[in-house]
Amino acid sequence: MLLRLLCLGLSLPLALSLTAPPPVVLSPLPIVYNYDHCPFCVRVRLALGLKSVKYTPFFLANDDVPTPTALIGKKIAPIFTGYDGVPVGESMDIVKAIDADPKYGAPGFFQPQSDRSDLQAWQGGVKELLRALQRPRYVASGLMPEFQTRAGREAFVSNHELTGYDKKAWKAGEGGLTLAKKLRLYAELGAEDPAQRVEALSAKLVELDALIHCADCCSGGGLSLDDIDLWSRLRSITIVKGVVWPEKTRAYMDNLSELGDVPLYDAMAM
Repeated sequence: MLLRLLCLGLSLPLALSLTAPPPVVLSPLPIVYNYDHCPFCVRVRLALGLKSVKYTPFFLANDDVPTPTALIGKKIAPIFTGYDGVPVGESMDIVKAIDADPKYGAPGFFQPQSDRSDLQAWQGGVKELLRALQRPRYVASGLMPEFQTRAGREAFVSNHELTGYDKKAWKAGEGGLTLAKKLRLYAELGAEDPAQRVEALSAKLVELDALIHCADCCSGGGLSLDDIDLWSRLRSITIVKGVVWPEKTRAYMDNLSELGDVPLYDAMAM
């Protein structure tokens, strides 16, 4: 409530004091099957962290098809097993269910998702730019749990097209898009001088800064499902070295990272 009142103020400090709710420790602990780089998976991790719910993260290898298929019938993430061990999918549905269930802390911790068409438009405007910067770095780093093996990295490259390529054609291997060629395209893009793209992304973040309400919530009224979505998407930008973050947006990233217990990628930025 205090956060909501503060965020409704006209004059706001750059960083507000978010307060963690009492810890929730269930037995057995709920499990989140996830990929570290996946923003949809991060939504669930962030929501649980912000609500101080202890859970077990299970990081799937990117080429692991049997595990998620056995749980939910197909290769998908995140998968949450917090309801008597019954696995469920769809990230925002999981988050909403967690926030409505008293066993995960006080219900209504997050405000409902608003119709922020401005944020949606911003995300659409950087989609191709982020694809070009982030995807080669995911697999090149080899540090994320899902990319610890060559097979995991190759599975990602095989199924995730680069900017300028049709998604269906890429996945189907049409037009001579063999795995070897896809790997070469990833390597070539990763070897390019990123300065122009990094500069463009930094400029887009300045635009975003004007859309973020305060350093602890992107929309007026306090923490909301808008933050669960936006922050989870922005997190991957921290893997790109040299990006200049506006002060308020950077404080927003740091604050929710700390309270939500989801680390950023600054230490492994490339």
